[in-house]
Amino acid sequence: MKKLFLSLVTAGLLLSACNQSKTTGTTAAADSTATPAAATTANAAEAPVMKFEKESHDFGKIKQGDKINYDFKFTNTGKSPLIISEAHATCGCTIPEWPKAPVKPGESGVIKVTFNSAGKTGLQDKQITVSANTVPAQTMVHLIGEVLTK
Repeated sequence: MKKLFLSLVTAGLLLSACNQSKTTGTTAAADSTATPAAATTANAAEAPVMKFEKESHDFGKIKQGDKINYDFKFTNTGKSPLIISEAHATCGCTIPEWPKAPVKPGESGVIKVTFNSAGKTGLQDKQITVSANTVPAQTMVHLIGEVLTK
């Protein structure tokens, strides 16, 4: 009986000690994230915005080995210059090209995508992730279609 009582008291002390640490840690975490969140909101209002005409393009049915080119047109609808740092696709068969110069507010640009269907069959959904100084930092577009065997 003494061992059971002692075990319960020990468990109670441990739980209360852990609970105090969590409360203190949560308060500190909340204080440390309050400033960056406010800063992010302020930055988001001034950040560039990449608005695509179409976020996906269906190229339909093509023969295996064909190459498809498509231009994803976008406009910077934000308040500061848009700088695209990178664009990459889900596989090496899809190659994006993006403007290296900043796109001023109100101006438009193009991300040129080339899909090589060699060695591919069936339904294809190639995702292109564009990283820029936008909020959020990544935007995705899709190239969709079906590759038929010869």
